[in-house]
Amino acid sequence: MPTTADYVRIADDIVAAVHTGRLKSGDKLPSIAELEEIHEVSPSTIKMAYVRLEGLRVIRRHQGKGVFVNDPRLWMREP
Repeated sequence: MPTTADYVRIADDIVAAVHTGRLKSGDKLPSIAELEEIHEVSPSTIKMAYVRLEGLRVIRRHQGKGVFVNDPRLWMREP
């Protein structure tokens, strides 16, 4: 039975939160340490999820300020 990697699952959860409106453009995401605790994974797993989300243009990072949700019009596809 194939399983989804933790970083993919976490990234997909964040994308789903945008789709459902729990997260909106400009919202700040929890820190790596907070997500690490929430999901019970290592910091590297959260970093991998963030790299995946950056590649999909879902998030943007601002050094010293945090990680923010990009405008969904930049990355969200119509169903």
